[in-house]
Amino acid sequence: MSQEAINQALSTVKYPGFSRDIVSFGLVRSVDFKAGRATVSISVTTNDHSVAAKIRDDVEAAVTALDEVEEIEVNVSVNTGKKTPAPTAGPSSPGKSPLESIKNVIAIASGKGGVGKSTFSANLACALQDLDRSKKVGLLDCDIYGPSIPLMMGINRRPEIEGESIVPLENHGVKIMSMGFLIDEETPVIWRGPMIQKTIQQFIHNVIWGELDTLLIDLPPGTGDAQLSLVQTIPLSGALIITTPQTAATQVARRGAKMLEKTNVPILGIAENMSYIEYPDGSRNAIFGEGGGQSTADELSTELLGQIPLDPSIREGGDSGIPLTKSSPDSSSAKAFLSIAEKLMSKLS
Repeated sequence: MSQEAINQALSTVKYPGFSRDIVSFGLVRSVDFKAGRATVSISVTTNDHSVAAKIRDDVEAAVTALDEVEEIEVNVSVNTGKKTPAPTAGPSSPGKSPLESIKNVIAIASGKGGVGKSTFSANLACALQDLDRSKKVGLLDCDIYGPSIPLMMGINRRPEIEGESIVPLENHGVKIMSMGFLIDEETPVIWRGPMIQKTIQQFIHNVIWGELDTLLIDLPPGTGDAQLSLVQTIPLSGALIITTPQTAATQVARRGAKMLEKTNVPILGIAENMSYIEYPDGSRNAIFGEGGGQSTADELSTELLGQIPLDPSIREGGDSGIPLTKSSPDSSSAKAFLSIAEKLMSKLS
């Protein structure tokens, strides 16, 4: 029997709570078959040991159903999310994970595209840096298919390479890494799941982040490969969910949050983007409706950390490469980002 036949059987085993299988998620480490005996090795990152047990049972059922398999051994390696020795990058000491020098790792998620998550991430990173200039902030753009952080942070050059590691670029006091630094602007990224997982792992373990107080990770929309690869690769301090007020956005945001909860990622709060237009006389127009962010926070038993207005200057800052929190720090919109940054740091402390 070929390993391909066993892998085909393994591709029918779904990761608990997801529609994707363990092969496409890159959890299968090795497959062997000799004299009727199949041996399968699986690696899973989770704090819920029932997940590993479920995968083991499902793998045994799928492989033993094959005609030539008389006996099966399934080895499941479980990483509980604690920081364990990993390949070093740059200044990290031997046997030490490159993330040991990062105090807080926060995922910025939405579930749905078009809610301004990347714009929010860029402004929040700058707000965190302005909150305390002695603190060091990083921003990792994990939107593999549509990286926009390089434009929004005003960087259009390639990063340097030291040995086998990448030196992140820096602007506005923030260290930045993005797929956008490695491809041409007009080049589409057409990748399958395992390639996405490998790239995210390289962004974590082969980038010289150095000492950071906070690393923000801008996730792509959805609940697929990139999100699961991330939570399997690194221990997150928590996630901030971005939504707009309307139901079409809040419903998807809740699904995205619940996906993170299933992988034991704490939800730190909700931020409502494009909440209203504020006119010169101080009046507001909630063109996308009201209450969506608060209702989402209530359903997820978390806090609404703040509301960001629909402000043309935020868009202008993103297009120019100077986030509003840097170009107009005294504006009401910039102060809204700063308030969210303060609440976020208060939660983590």
